[in-house]
Amino acid sequence: MNIASAPAPLSGLTFGLVGPGRVGSSVARWLLQRGAQLAVVSRRREAPLPRWTRGTGATAVPLRQLGAVAALAGRELDLLLVAVPDASLEAAVEALAGGRAAAVVLHTAGGVDSEVLAPLRAAGVSVGGLHPLRAFPRALPSLAVARRTFFALQGDAPAVALGERIAAALDARAAVVPPAARLLYHLAASWAAGGTVTLLGAAVDVHRAARVPAAAAAGLHELALGALQEVEPTEAAAALTGPVARGDLLVLRQLEELQRVDATLHPLAVLLALETLRQLARRSPPTEAQAALARALLERALAPGFLEPLRAAAQVLSSEAH
Repeated sequence: MNIASAPAPLSGLTFGLVGPGRVGSSVARWLLQRGAQLAVVSRRREAPLPRWTRGTGATAVPLRQLGAVAALAGRELDLLLVAVPDASLEAAVEALAGGRAAAVVLHTAGGVDSEVLAPLRAAGVSVGGLHPLRAFPRALPSLAVARRTFFALQGDAPAVALGERIAAALDARAAVVPPAARLLYHLAASWAAGGTVTLLGAAVDVHRAARVPAAAAAGLHELALGALQEVEPTEAAAALTGPVARGDLLVLRQLEELQRVDATLHPLAVLLALETLRQLARRSPPTEAQAALARALLERALAPGFLEPLRAAAQVLSSEAH
């Protein structure tokens, strides 16, 4: 007896995409692989459809004509996914206002309140946010990536419900992140992604300044990956190891050498070590060695001229910007 396979979890969901960049094309391709139908694609400038849309039946539509898109799709879109850069959101909303392109409009911005889409409610549209908590240095169309991605939801009840349906279809985690938390939610996201990469770049710079062979850069990368793999997301401090965690005063000699070869990184290293000790202290009382190291680090941080190298670097950056 033949048993018919179950329909894909997003079968019957028709959506449009505004902004087929790295984020937009990734999320759209995740939706397509779970059964959704892409009807229209819009971008700020006239350009051919991306190659990945071939075979989807999608149509290129100018942004200002999306309000009349129902006729193109055969019916009103269930979802319009707006994946333009944060700075372009207001302009996109202005272009969309006055029409009803979809029952629900979701933007993918992490640090922006979904109320930026509020003008669209006048046409009976439910608005919200669907932010994939992931860095997109390039398009990431694999469903395996989608499954490991957390989605921050916000907005009107129908918008949140659709976001929950999408996350469930992708076997991904999702939760509502309210407007009052968005700025710090996004700041923390920037630390976890860009901050981690920046810190790795600084580590490579220290090796370079110390004339460590360039081949060791790959070792630093592997070291970082290995450390992150051991982290329990809700208790990251449990995975902290190394001389700072031990309270080893060798750290002070390392800081002196760093100050000699790259003074600009010295304040970062001091503050990072203090933050490491602070996180450890939340788990258990500091050892005598950790407390002694913390006192020595704090003395360095409060010393006159501690931030002077950063001030000089900032002045150079400011002058070069002009």
